[in-house]
Amino acid sequence: MTTLNNNWFTEIFQDQGTAFSLQVKQKLHEEQTSFQKLEIYETETFGNLMVLDGCVMLTTRDNFLYHEMMTHPAIFTHKKPKKVVIVGGGDCGTLKEVLKHPDVEEAWQVEIDERVTRLSEEYFPELCESNNDPRANFFFGDGIKWMREVDPGSIDILIIDSTDPVGPAEGLFALDFYRDAMLALGEGGIIVQQSESPLLHTHTIIKDIHSDMRKAGFDHVQTLPFPQPVYPTGWWSCTMASKDNPVKYFREDDANNRPFVTRYYNAGIHHGALAMPQFMIDALEDEVHPQEG
Repeated sequence: MTTLNNNWFTEIFQDQGTAFSLQVKQKLHEEQTSFQKLEIYETETFGNLMVLDGCVMLTTRDNFLYHEMMTHPAIFTHKKPKKVVIVGGGDCGTLKEVLKHPDVEEAWQVEIDERVTRLSEEYFPELCESNNDPRANFFFGDGIKWMREVDPGSIDILIIDSTDPVGPAEGLFALDFYRDAMLALGEGGIIVQQSESPLLHTHTIIKDIHSDMRKAGFDHVQTLPFPQPVYPTGWWSCTMASKDNPVKYFREDDANNRPFVTRYYNAGIHHGALAMPQFMIDALEDEVHPQEG
């Protein structure tokens, strides 16, 4: 639920009894695409704001937190990533971070709603700086179907940069999708998915992700929390999994000597994100060591 009152955009989380607001200067764009209502505002202090179906997606000011954490931990965990696929991510911020890695030879952005990308090019051009990179490829259509038809073993890293698990994105949080991902990933392959707020969703969405990823054959699953001011509670997460290798170990020297600029991610942040809060460890313990009987 959202309201716009006295130049304040407010996203209300009715079931949680909380809300988040940004003061806006003006509405820059509004349209109903084939899939969702898309709005863009200019805010007073957070730059431009994108809203999909009433939910805050990103702002100019703080999107780097999400995009860097969805990207660099997984890439520096894989031994030698060559092909990266992003399902969702229509704003192109994750694609931009992926293509900072010179060893990545091919990146695909598989987005159901092309209008998200086209409007990002207009209102968030800094996120689209790598769209013309020769390694960048775009497919606008159903990501679930695309994954089902991709060549087995052809992907090194799969990033699920989706909206909340409702509507078009609901199928991206399903066991069948994780099974398709398992087949699509090659040796040492890694999947990483945005996994909502640790404070609100550890016992529901995050626990289900761990359970379904393990059922699909991913033996190593880890949730990495990170700050995200414009999302519910201001605390978000991604969940990373591999079928072959523990995801608690990463190429620390390469992370320390990365040949590109980051604003949040570094090796220390990576280490810190691997240390889950105790309440998360307790909640997820049964997924690691199921009770007998």
